[in-house]
Amino acid sequence: MNHKAFLVLATCLPVVPLMAQDSLLDALGKDSTANSYTIAIFKSTRVVNGHSLETLPQGVLDLRISHRMGFVNGGISNFFGLDQATIRLGLDYGITDRLMVGIGRSSYQKTVDGLLKYKLLRQCDAGCTMPIALDVVASASVTTLVAEEVPWYRPGNEDYLSNRLSYNFQLVAGRKFTEGLSFQVMPGVVHRNLVTRKDEHNDLVNVGVAGRVKLSRRSALTGEWFGVLPGQGPRDPFHNSVAIGVDIETGGHVFQLHFTNSTGMFERAFITETTGDFFKGDIHFGFNISRVFTVYDPKAKALRKQDGIHAKPQKARVPAK
Repeated sequence: MNHKAFLVLATCLPVVPLMAQDSLLDALGKDSTANSYTIAIFKSTRVVNGHSLETLPQGVLDLRISHRMGFVNGGISNFFGLDQATIRLGLDYGITDRLMVGIGRSSYQKTVDGLLKYKLLRQCDAGCTMPIALDVVASASVTTLVAEEVPWYRPGNEDYLSNRLSYNFQLVAGRKFTEGLSFQVMPGVVHRNLVTRKDEHNDLVNVGVAGRVKLSRRSALTGEWFGVLPGQGPRDPFHNSVAIGVDIETGGHVFQLHFTNSTGMFERAFITETTGDFFKGDIHFGFNISRVFTVYDPKAKALRKQDGIHAKPQKARVPAK
């Protein structure tokens, strides 16, 4: 990592308002039961490809199935992309209401990825003064292709595991402005241990923007864009990632139908390796399906304890003769 990563973090600091220590503790929700925090800034932990401001509640498991068809401009010979597919299967879990972890496996370059996401700040409606929400995301990925198939392989080179690794560090800052409008910015840096060209940077500083417009009680229009900052070496034939979609909530499921020019569904892939030009018709139709399961419910456990379910059973008393 070089100084660019620190530059990204430094540019994000002005987003957080300066306030007194007591106000900051209130904004973070420490020792306060009167605070009211904004909920449902987005309907899912992802906007389309990238992370949203949402984290999973404690004890909730999210099974995510993501699917991309081929380019729709492939024509009838590929049935407008339906003959081709890229998929990612993921499992995310809420360790606390603020901390979640996840793991996924993609068919794109047979990649395994993992993530940590922590909600540093929560937007407050009442009882505190925090006007925004702020998440920190760290993720890593490793490609499991055979050596001859990886893009950076050269005959005679030693195929080290470290060559296959990449890392992503990102801040997600945003706000729910009204019941129907949410917006966020996502500055970050993607580090690749090995690149294909000597004049290409290992670290790519990038920034993303995303938004959500509510259409009805259970549907919303979403969109996102990720751009790699210029001056970091050649990126041809790669393009910036664009995605537009519709979220449909049906009970425990969230369906996301979308169009995007990105094939991969983890950060290194869609931020630094998107080859399609969205505005020239290089568009994938795809969908994400999110199904959540409550594995552990701390509130229900507390209620059971309150009701004495876990109290030690009393021995039956024998009536005196």
